[in-house]
This record gives sequence, C-alpha cells and structure tokens, in this order.
Amino acid sequence: MGRIPFRVVVHKDLRVPMPDGVLLLADRYTPIGAESPPTILIRSPYGRRGLFGYAYGRAFARHGFQVILQSCRGGFGSGGELSPLDEQDDGLATVEWMRDQPWYGGSFAMHGPSYLGYAQWAIAPYAGPDLKAMATQVTASQFRDAAYVGGSFALEATLSWSTLTAMMSGPLSGAAVFFAPRRTQRAVLSGRPLGELDLLAAGRSLPFFQEVLTHHADPAVPFWKKRDFSATVGEVDAAVTMTGGWYDVFLPWQLKDYMAMRAAGRQPYLTIGPWHHADVRHGRLANLDALAWFRAHLLGDTSGLRVSPVRLFVTGAGEWRDFQDWPVPGMQQRRWHLQPGFGLAPDNPADAEPDRYRYNPARPTPVVGGPTLLGNSAPRDNRRLEARDDVLVYTGDTLGEDLELIGPVTADVFLRSSTQHTDLVVRVCDVHPDGSSLNVCEGVRRLVPGTPPADDEGVRRVEVELWPIAHRFKRGNRIRVHVASGAYPRLARNLGTGEPLGTGHTAVAADQEIFHDPAHPSAVILPHLPG
Repeated sequence: MGRIPFRVVVHKDLRVPMPDGVLLLADRYTPIGAESPPTILIRSPYGRRGLFGYAYGRAFARHGFQVILQSCRGGFGSGGELSPLDEQDDGLATVEWMRDQPWYGGSFAMHGPSYLGYAQWAIAPYAGPDLKAMATQVTASQFRDAAYVGGSFALEATLSWSTLTAMMSGPLSGAAVFFAPRRTQRAVLSGRPLGELDLLAAGRSLPFFQEVLTHHADPAVPFWKKRDFSATVGEVDAAVTMTGGWYDVFLPWQLKDYMAMRAAGRQPYLTIGPWHHADVRHGRLANLDALAWFRAHLLGDTSGLRVSPVRLFVTGAGEWRDFQDWPVPGMQQRRWHLQPGFGLAPDNPADAEPDRYRYNPARPTPVVGGPTLLGNSAPRDNRRLEARDDVLVYTGDTLGEDLELIGPVTADVFLRSSTQHTDLVVRVCDVHPDGSSLNVCEGVRRLVPGTPPADDEGVRRVEVELWPIAHRFKRGNRIRVHVASGAYPRLARNLGTGEPLGTGHTAVAADQEIFHDPAHPSAVILPHLPG
C-alpha cells in the first residue's frame, strides 16, 4: 500500500448522472501511490468542502483509501430539488456509477453521522457484495420515530433541521448551524399554530416541515414507508460499526438497529459515549473507530479492532466498560414504585389516593435538558422545573452504596385524565447531596381516545419507553422520577382537543391523576446488573 500517511490529490466536481437526468456533484480524494485502493462513499446534504473535506476526505485518503464525498440532490451544486430522507434511488445510482469508473478497486465502504448514516441504511441491503463495511454514527435506519417521539411531535428538532437545511441553500449557509437554533427558538415561543412556525423561522414555507407535520407517526403512511429502512437492517451483509451518544436524539432507534442485526445473526460493533447529537467530541473517536473498521474489513488488517463488540461509557462513574452484547447479559429489570408521600422505592406501594396536577397548554410545562438535535444536551439541574405545580416529583431514599443501571428503561404508569387527548412525560434524575437534580433519561407517550384503553373507572395503564442508560448513582445520591404532561418546546404542546396538529389552536387544560396503590402500581422499570 505504500507509506502512511499518503499524499492526497483531490478531483473536484465529478458529475454523477442520476436515472432522471439530474447531475449530482462529488469530489474524489485519492492517495498517491496506493494501488487499487478501496473506496469510502460518503453522501451528504451539508456540503463536501471545508471541514467535511478535511475530516472525511483527506483523513481517510491519507491512510490509503480513496474517498467519494458527494452532495445530495438539491444542494451545494448538485441538481434537482432536495427531497429529505428520500435517498435510496440516488444512492444506488451513485454506487452503479462508481463501479463503472476505471479507478474503482472492487470494494467499498460507507461512512458518516446523522443524515449521512441514514443515507447508508437506505441502500445497504441492495448495494451488492462489494459493500464490505459501514461506519454509522448518531443515526438510525428510520427517523420517523424521532420525529414523533412516543407519538408526540418533536417540534424543536424537526423545525430546527428544516430551517437549517433551508438556510444552507441561501446567503447565510456558512452560519446556518448558528442561526437555525436561534430562529427556531424565536418561532416556537411565538405561540402561533405549528403550521405557521416555518414561516417565522425560515421566512418561507418549508415543504419537509409541512410534510412531517401532516403525516403522523403511522409507518404505513406512504410518506414514511418509503423513508423507513428498519425492516431491512437484518438483511445487510456488510460489517457494521455504530457510534452513539447517551444524550443523542436517535439513540433508542440506533439500538433497535443493533438488536435487529443481532437477531439476524450479525455481529455489529457498538460504542456509546457521553455525547449529544451535535457534540464535536465524538467525531475524532468515530473516525478512529471507522478507520480501524475499514482496515479490518477492506484491507484484512484486524490489529486495530477491540476484542469486545460493545463498549459503553458509564455516566456518573466516568468509566468505559466492555461487554459482549446489548442489552448487557445478566441485566435484570426491577420496578421502582411511585410511593405515597412522593417517595420512590422497590417496595410495592400501599393504599393511597392518587396524586394530581393540572397541565395547561396555554402555560406548557417546559423542558430542562434532554436530547436535542442542534443544542447541547448535557445533563442540567432540574430543580427549577421540579418547583412547578404541573410536575410531580418522586424521590428515593439516600443510597447506601453505588448503584449501576445499564440497559433499557421503561415506565408503567396508571393515569386518569379529564381529556382523552393528553401526553405523559416520565423522567429519571440523579439527585446529588447538594440537592442538584440532573436529568439522566426521559420518554413520552401521546394518548389518544382508546389508546391505551381505559378501565371502567377511566384509568389508563400507560407504558412509556425512556432513553436507555448506563449510569452509576453514587452512594449518598438519590434516584428521582418526574411525571408531567409536557416538555416544551422540544415536544409540541398537546392542546387536549385532538385538532389537527398543524392548525389546532383551541387549548383545553387536562386534570391528571397518577395512581400508586396495590391495584395500580405505577413504576419506573430500571435495568440492574447483578452485583
């Protein structure tokens, strides 16, 4: 292969024809002196020069790979109109074009985070046997469930991404990452109907935002069906390594992809660190992981691979741990019950009246911390939120020894509401001796008439899937659980009326009752490791 690092030459603006006649532009980074180097294909809607060219193009080419860095349809010189998440046809056409080039060495890999990772899943099952490896980061094979978390519209993430991509095609493209979150925040605080927020954030109607707003989370809806590749994850023959973050918006669905591959007999690698989606810290580690992965599966050099397929960073402990699988073998799910007097304990609850709060959409319950797309999702002190009268707070006793919880987290809550349309938000926090209450994970479930069903007394048993965790609650700390009905503006307000999401404006307050008695043992289910 020659001496590393290789000198690199860049061939810019290669014209890649699509079946409909549209031309997409790509740059090729070539290591000088490498004989028939394998190719790494990276398809991006965010440009292909500057940081992308350096971190992806030159970084891998210096190690003996040639890199094709392509701009997706409708951006950065590529023709056509951007059709977000509709990447399968263009991706497969690009692979066919690549195979026809005289410089193609006979094998390739794919690489990239977020949308770039999603574009990999769009074509991976159909790309052919010369696709040897994939390195995906903070991404998933479908974004529908991240747009409608638990059925509740992820307003902040969807609007900020739609605004970002719109700005990247305009005069502020260089500063889009800076301005898009600010414009999104200004729009969501306006109080206007959701269908008008793109006008406020981007200055014009954004077709993708309107499409997502219109098409709810039903996977059978044609809009989502052609953009959901989760059903074919197990069919991917290429070797896959995944990098995720405990505070990433896509983590639950990235782990579903991992488990789908395991169920199909595959052995992907998995690394999860203390990162959020836009966290620059995971970029260097992800590139190093991908480089070792590509050397192993395209060049036959396995010296850089770790032995254990799963590596997790345990928050609260500040330690990396290696495991053989996810969920971690031996993990036991234990119920921590909501108790009378706002306690929290593994013991079964005693007879007690339900706790009550009122959720008012005109004064929506805010969110402090938690997974965001463009912002910083690091844990934050939630004491201000806990002081509100529309948040119930249940706290366990001081821990006499360290407690490590590693695995999926769910909640099982018995709720009676004065409205058929409402949301249930459940959050787990780590309370330190100084009183600070740092969010660890959370989840939401949107309730509609009949789902979940109510019993004869109107009580509904609601299951909520929270973000997974690997966290050490230290001796002297306490475990705390929040129960609420909003997390604004990360999640759209539930107006309580069932009006269409985009145009609804009538708000009805919801009087909520949370039961915790032997017949209604509301609990959060936490993943304990033996010993």
